[in-house]
Amino acid sequence: MTDILLTAEPTLGQRARTALGRRNLVFVGLMGAGKSAIGRMVATQLGLPFIDTDHEIERVSRMTITELFAAYGENEFRALETRVIKRLMRGGPRVISTGGGAFINDNSRHHIKSAGLSIWLKADLDVLWERVNKRDHRPLLKTENPKQTLQDLMDRRYPVYAEADLTVQSRDVRKDVIVDEVLEAIIDYCDKGKPK
Repeated sequence: MTDILLTAEPTLGQRARTALGRRNLVFVGLMGAGKSAIGRMVATQLGLPFIDTDHEIERVSRMTITELFAAYGENEFRALETRVIKRLMRGGPRVISTGGGAFINDNSRHHIKSAGLSIWLKADLDVLWERVNKRDHRPLLKTENPKQTLQDLMDRRYPVYAEADLTVQSRDVRKDVIVDEVLEAIIDYCDKGKPK
């Protein structure tokens, strides 16, 4: 009687990890799109470390994002954000979640494109609004009409986010559904012969 060696099929996460190679996976998109929550779950599936650039900025500056905006303004904040992203992109592979304005900045976008695979979590206004209007820590939404401000941000930023390598629709479904869609998108993108 011969012993038959059964080998398990690789998981979706394992297949995506192999496809990703040495590249960083970088989540981009507006506040409330789920970059941190989905990013953490994807990192677990890939067996890679997860870093949120906003948390990293707060760690190195010893200030909150809101405090940084108030003390130094958006331009100085973006300069710091670019330096942090440039440093993070040198290591890897890892999963990185960026702040909503990071990919809009030409320098940050260049660093992300040069050493990472970018994925845009795209969400409709109502989905984003439902997620962000429950908290008051978003400096860009401290306006008289925050929902209109969010719409204006979408109008300005979505054409730039569309430059990301991949797009996955963020919506109100279980997070693991979105995670699987991200992993499948990585595999599909890399299987199409894109350079690694």
